[in-house]
Amino acid sequence: MNGKKSHVVITRKLPEGIEARMRQLFDVEFNETDTPFTREALIAAAQRAEVLVPTVTDEIDGEIIAAAGPQLKLIAHFGNGTDNIDVKAAHKRGIAVTNTPGVLTEDMADFTMALIVAVSRRFVEGSRVIPGGQWSGWAPGWMLGQRISGKRLGIVGMGRIGHALAKRARAFGLQIHYHNRHPAAARIEEELQATYWDSLDRMLSRMDIVSVNCPHTPATFHLLSARRLKLLQPHAVLVNTARGEIVDEEALIELLEAGAIAGAGLDVFTHEPTVSPRLVRLAETGAVTLLPHMGSATLEARNEMGEKVIINIKTFTDGHRPPDRVLPEQ
Repeated sequence: MNGKKSHVVITRKLPEGIEARMRQLFDVEFNETDTPFTREALIAAAQRAEVLVPTVTDEIDGEIIAAAGPQLKLIAHFGNGTDNIDVKAAHKRGIAVTNTPGVLTEDMADFTMALIVAVSRRFVEGSRVIPGGQWSGWAPGWMLGQRISGKRLGIVGMGRIGHALAKRARAFGLQIHYHNRHPAAARIEEELQATYWDSLDRMLSRMDIVSVNCPHTPATFHLLSARRLKLLQPHAVLVNTARGEIVDEEALIELLEAGAIAGAGLDVFTHEPTVSPRLVRLAETGAVTLLPHMGSATLEARNEMGEKVIINIKTFTDGHRPPDRVLPEQ
């Protein structure tokens, strides 16, 4: 690109310091209201931007990419997963796509471990008792949860986050089991004392706690299908902090309503921000813990994501390959 500042359209409000730096470096359109763009607004943004900065709530599909103006050369995603972007369509149009990998790993692992403990020990239920004026004092058989130490944790997806979660879980005395496309390196398995399962079905049927930590791709859509969810033991707990679409949400609701598993902790949902009223009713009874997609919500993570977006844009507009370019799957 030439020496003039690139025209950048950002779809959501970013951290103040990040926006200040972007204002210095680029010709930027900010979203001052932080209201998510409508589909029409996304199309209009793609028609006037040289660089589009969407977030996880923006669906940049093939139709939007086809409608983009010829000047759009980069989609610099403010997020790690790119399942909301048709990377293949962008590639065909000569539009580069970047993301912000690596910065969420520790925060997501912290959060997932916390959710495992919260569900197993009924923290959310307990936190409502005193404000609701329902506590009459300690009782030996009241608000009983499940012990963490010694239980089997099955991690679905041993990537960066799965690995970081496993390290934390070891400190809690959990036994580490995992399913992945390929086994982890021998040194990682030794470090974590982890057991690899090539069969997801077999692993699910033997776990006390299951944590979903794989990316959402066409291959992982409903990876935890109705059939597989029925393999879970009655005392099992399921935690999903990855993507809602990986779990068959309706099938999970049916299991929870029937009391066929002990509980679940969900930070992601199939039709965000809409959450099934049935899940909400289950949360009111304590059968499930629902959180509003806040796993990566730390000040540090958001600022580091913004820094990566800036680096990717600046590197690209200076005529070099951006460090976090995403290529279409073969």
